[in-house]
Amino acid sequence: MGSTTRRRRWASLLGGTVLAVTAGGALACPAGAATNVDFATHCIPPAVAGIPPIDGTTTATIEVDNTSPKVGDTVTVTYTVVKPAASNPTAIALPADIMTPTGKVALGGAQTGDVTVAGPKKNDPVPGNGAFPSFSMTGTFKVTAAGSITLSPGDYNIHTSYILELDTPCTVTNPPAPVSETITATDATPANNRAISLGSASGNAGAGVTVTGSNFTPGATVTLAGRSGDTQTADTATATAGTDGSFSGSLVVNDKTTTGVVAYEGSEWSAGKGAGPAAYVVKDTTPVPDGSQKVTTTVKAGTLSMSQAGDSVALSAVDFGKGGASTGALNTVTVKDFRGGPAGWSLTGKVTDFTGPGAKIDAGKLSWTPACATKAGSPSTCRAGSAGTVGSSGATLASTPNGTLTGGEFTADAGLSLDVPAFTPPGSYAGVLTLTLS
Repeated sequence: MGSTTRRRRWASLLGGTVLAVTAGGALACPAGAATNVDFATHCIPPAVAGIPPIDGTTTATIEVDNTSPKVGDTVTVTYTVVKPAASNPTAIALPADIMTPTGKVALGGAQTGDVTVAGPKKNDPVPGNGAFPSFSMTGTFKVTAAGSITLSPGDYNIHTSYILELDTPCTVTNPPAPVSETITATDATPANNRAISLGSASGNAGAGVTVTGSNFTPGATVTLAGRSGDTQTADTATATAGTDGSFSGSLVVNDKTTTGVVAYEGSEWSAGKGAGPAAYVVKDTTPVPDGSQKVTTTVKAGTLSMSQAGDSVALSAVDFGKGGASTGALNTVTVKDFRGGPAGWSLTGKVTDFTGPGAKIDAGKLSWTPACATKAGSPSTCRAGSAGTVGSSGATLASTPNGTLTGGEFTADAGLSLDVPAFTPPGSYAGVLTLTLS
């Protein structure tokens, strides 16, 4: 066999390989009302393949795990290429498990941007001159706006690991592709920013304590009530919130078992429309019998605070022309909740665009995988936020729920990944990730 013949056969083999797509191990798609759509596609095989670009039609579908999310929810997206734009152009059969697909899903309507998706490195053998089977890719995004959000198939890339490491990018010829799925997002429950403070932390039985509040509904009737642990006592009063949502009232405290004071809108306490409890102790003025000594102590409520192990993170470098994931780890954040009472906390983060030498990388390209741990003995248990995009709108890193008694020490971490576009100009890029504890 001459060298020219061998080169032709290698070129033919590589040409078939780079256009092959995953099969067999395609991910199961979630239930939904998605629609198959057709769109013109332009695929460019690597130069080593020796074959021209392929212009054809891709049939694809987009499905989600939640068609009615709330703002702040994370939605899982599955992009399935039902019929790729090309078939195996050679008579040479292709082996199994050599191809890994990646792609983008385009968001439109109430929320815009791209969702990065990826599939597993798994495919059945492809017969010579046979049709390529379908493949699926998955990813997630955080809902940041209420309303109708459309999802359309975007560009996809087929990476092969057979003889050589090669990529075949396939782009939508006339973007955006037709809409395959539409979801309707609704506003999440508004954050409760109501707060109260007391004129004093203790008093004799029958004494009044001044209660001031902020961020209540303007004009609302606010109930002031004593608490004994998580049980409301018989001591109540009312106040009216002003046009700015603030109020000031007085509560006479008679119950000697009182441990705190709450304020709330409506007929009964609810965490969504209440504030407190603020710690309050009734002084025991019972006379001490002769020959006895009264011994007392006080547990002082502390604060909610956080600290960081560092203030800079260096992500891994990526190559110009290839781009991809620039990865690293968030500096560990330590949260100390020494307030007592029923309130949990939430630690969120948001990031700016990454700016560099005459270009920028969009904030929406940064995603994280949160993790958190709870120190033994803490009343609360830390919950990690969902993996997904951080972006300029923000995402939750960690939180603890409201409860009868909350508090403790916690650590939060996250793996970071910045999706750098392939031809981003060389240089150093920096963004600011801001964490907020509330």
